[in-house]
Amino acid sequence: MNKVVVVGAGNWGKNLVKNFHELNALAGVAEMSSDLRQAIADSYPDLQVYTDYRDVLDTDISAIVFATPAPTHYSLAKAALAAGKDVFIEKPMTLNTQDAIELAKYADQHDRILMVGHLLLYQPAISWMRDYISSGKAGKVLHVMAQRAKLGRARSEENVWWSFAPHDVSVVLDLLGNPKLQSIQASGHAMVQSHVEDNVHVDLVFENGQTAHIHASWYHPLLQRCTTILAERQMLVYDEVTQQVTVYEKSIGSNLQNVDTGSWIADVATTQPLKLECEHFLDCLDTRQQPRSNGWNGVAVVEILEKAQEAMRG
Repeated sequence: MNKVVVVGAGNWGKNLVKNFHELNALAGVAEMSSDLRQAIADSYPDLQVYTDYRDVLDTDISAIVFATPAPTHYSLAKAALAAGKDVFIEKPMTLNTQDAIELAKYADQHDRILMVGHLLLYQPAISWMRDYISSGKAGKVLHVMAQRAKLGRARSEENVWWSFAPHDVSVVLDLLGNPKLQSIQASGHAMVQSHVEDNVHVDLVFENGQTAHIHASWYHPLLQRCTTILAERQMLVYDEVTQQVTVYEKSIGSNLQNVDTGSWIADVATTQPLKLECEHFLDCLDTRQQPRSNGWNGVAVVEILEKAQEAMRG
């Protein structure tokens, strides 16, 4: 069985460490912080702990999982791929589209697995909605709305768009069948720090006529994480807080009359998405199949993130 080394054992990295360990696929952890290294050693006394990820590059470990700050993603992933390793890297894949394209091309040219941590694509509720839309029961999807808002931890090194929105951009593209972007409009409000947007609204128009709206805010009184799909015959709402998908038998007919025949709750699995994501990466290492969130999926997400940033800054 392929095993991985996780680089970065901080707030999110520790969750990856836990899941890969439970899957019996963790060969070690690399962490710069002595306090975090000690915490890992205390929790996993038999685990190899490295102070420098570069020490892993010369080992026979086949894959490296990066849960490090976003500005480090490109250089770390490039070094690992160049050393012949398969790579899992947390979102956002990179901070600009050109770097993302370079990583995706390099992985393809050298037959490496490159997977991006777009966690929501592995959420059972999102998978259920994807399959339901593919069945055609709801009709053509016209518009997707995604909101991710709460009173969150404000950052100085990135704005809320880059911090929160990668999840929702990946979901919007997935539910719409990965259409090509035609145009983008964005507005951002920097309320706490100048030039660091705390509240962002983005409108996307795709070449096939489908549209989407994404709202991200860490300056918000309520915890709201919701994805709404407006289709020809039905509307679907996924409340990420309650983990519930509701299908509304609502639409507007060709005669401009409202149709409303009730709603129902979908029967969705409760498996933790992070476990499914980690299992998927391990499966891809074994089969050499392309991950659902492969490098080119990462490119598509970063391209929208970057273009929205440019639009809101004018």
